[in-house]
Amino acid sequence: MAETLHPRVLVVGGGPGGYVAAIRAGQLGLDTVLVEAGRLGGTCLTRGCIPSKALIHAADKFADMTQGSALGIAIDQPPRLDFARTVGWKDGIVDRLSNGVAGLLGRAKVRVVAGWARFSDAKSCTVETASGAVAITAEHVILAAGSEAAALPALPFGGDVISSTEALSLPELPARLVVVGAGYIGLELGIAFRKLGAAVTIVEAADRILPRYDVALTRPVRRWLARAGIELHLGATVTGRDGDNRLAVETTAGPLVLAFDKILVTIGRRPLVAGWGLEEMALDMAGPFVKVDDRCHTAMRDVWAIGDLVGEPMLAHKAMAQGAMVAEIIAGQRRHFDPGGVAAIVFSEPEIVVAGLLPDEAAVAGIDAATAIFPFAANGRALTLEAGADGGFVRVVARRDDQRIIGIQAVGRHVAELAGEFAHALAMGAVLDDLAHTIHVHPTLGEAAGEAALLGLGHAIHL
Repeated sequence: MAETLHPRVLVVGGGPGGYVAAIRAGQLGLDTVLVEAGRLGGTCLTRGCIPSKALIHAADKFADMTQGSALGIAIDQPPRLDFARTVGWKDGIVDRLSNGVAGLLGRAKVRVVAGWARFSDAKSCTVETASGAVAITAEHVILAAGSEAAALPALPFGGDVISSTEALSLPELPARLVVVGAGYIGLELGIAFRKLGAAVTIVEAADRILPRYDVALTRPVRRWLARAGIELHLGATVTGRDGDNRLAVETTAGPLVLAFDKILVTIGRRPLVAGWGLEEMALDMAGPFVKVDDRCHTAMRDVWAIGDLVGEPMLAHKAMAQGAMVAEIIAGQRRHFDPGGVAAIVFSEPEIVVAGLLPDEAAVAGIDAATAIFPFAANGRALTLEAGADGGFVRVVARRDDQRIIGIQAVGRHVAELAGEFAHALAMGAVLDDLAHTIHVHPTLGEAAGEAALLGLGHAIHL
């Protein structure tokens, strides 16, 4: 006979949004069950954000040793890469964090049911577990099913055609890697594999890399790709295979055939809406996504959806924020979600951080905005980190009328850690004067944010 559970809150999906929602619900004293078919932590922790950043770090270390240095540091023998050991180190980090999530859920008194949930109506599902079926009917349901890699019809996944998941667990480094898609996932992994020694070719259908961002932000990355010897084909379309280990591509200059050992397809991700009974729940959709309001509430009473399931940006920290918010709403708190405060990072070379509106987006929205750009070439800390010569900068976008900051962006080495300051300024509704007169520690990269704001006020000190 199937076990039956009647929790106050049922969370489906143990990724960043789901496990944070469950932990917060447990902290608030709500009887909570979390259902997850795979490893706790979801895509981000187990096969996305964390393992990719581990691989990027290893690639940076290897590249530093192979390229020589202007600092007077040299090694007598070329470094050797044991890629299997690199992957093993990455897996160790994933194991530690996934086990940590399990511990946090246990401490919050959340029951975890390991298996695949299938809904028969909006509040009831059955989970097939290793020890038998578990029937769950909840008062509140939080859907956090996440997303999956999108495939190309001409290149279905399998064999030598891989997604980011397989790329992060390869047994050996491919000698020739073709990356299809020059979005953030394709660039991050393509750059990492190039640093590790692979010959990398990138194919992108748009006429520029990172099509969502403006040319000023992407220009330093484009320069690095050229210096690193990455072959880049823009405005190009994959038409299929041309025999074994040969990929046919149509470019503006005509047809092209690319040799490969692996093809990494990174054309985007799609919400995971199939296989768990979404069609039985009578929810409204917004294209491929579950439609929600600014509290992440769906069309069905006491059914909520968060994270990749509800639309862009598909980012772990957005899902985490939504998960915690929904748990607090269920507990009686008044909350809503503001997507304008979600910053994004591209861990390319150099890195890119985007928070708020880009200048072009402000113009399209009819906002009269001014921009101020402070280059890292004038920042002392950037120079000590060998990060002042790649064309990087911090850019502040502010309304002309009241100097309210509506966007902050940066490109440069190590700028990822500035994302928190950028998001905080937007969340607090800062004006240029607030950012300019925050005393930034010297010497740090963060000083460039204050200097950009001073420049916007008309009196930068170090430029």
